[in-house]
Amino acid sequence: MSDPEKAVKITGAGVTLNGDLVLHRDPKGLVIFAHGSGSSRHSVRNKYVASVLRAHGLSTLLLDLLTEAESEWTDKRFDIDLLAQRLTLAENWVKQQEETRQLPLGYFGSSTGAAAALQSAAVLGDGIKAVVSRGGRPDLAKAYLAKVTAPTLLLVGGYDDGVIELNEQAYALLNCEKEMTIIPGATHLFEEAGTLEQVAELAAQWFVKQFPGNKAG
Repeated sequence: MSDPEKAVKITGAGVTLNGDLVLHRDPKGLVIFAHGSGSSRHSVRNKYVASVLRAHGLSTLLLDLLTEAESEWTDKRFDIDLLAQRLTLAENWVKQQEETRQLPLGYFGSSTGAAAALQSAAVLGDGIKAVVSRGGRPDLAKAYLAKVTAPTLLLVGGYDDGVIELNEQAYALLNCEKEMTIIPGATHLFEEAGTLEQVAELAAQWFVKQFPGNKAG
């Protein structure tokens, strides 16, 4: 069972980021969401995925990596260095909160947010226990991929032409535990019937499997 959604503000590096935190009563871990370009914490798709993760015993933090003013600038939306720094800021904040600091952490990244998630995970090392990319552009974090230690799952739509190849290239550069799954019949936004449900279920299973204390055996 989850507590009500709680609006949070994450401040640091001269910026204040808005987030929506939902804590599970008995959490197996916390997943921070990194949205893609032009999206926000209000993304219907990511809010759905977050609800499925919570049904699997995970807490969630949906976060705006850009301020309202910054989100108007296209160059900011594709500034992977900036987005990764903001994710690292969120990770630091989570580690300072009484209710979340002991929880294993994971990143769920979409589109450009996936590149930011992988870059931040590479910088934080053992601080991030798992990463999932949905229709992501992990290739945009190319220089960091070999340094990622968090087990990483790449989910790509079967009809997402071009992005499949970019994910395959990025997958080859990852040295961590990794999987790549192509969702049949799905385009980039996973709007086709049943495809987003598959993404959410696979993501939930990945996080639960990878977070300490949940391993089988």
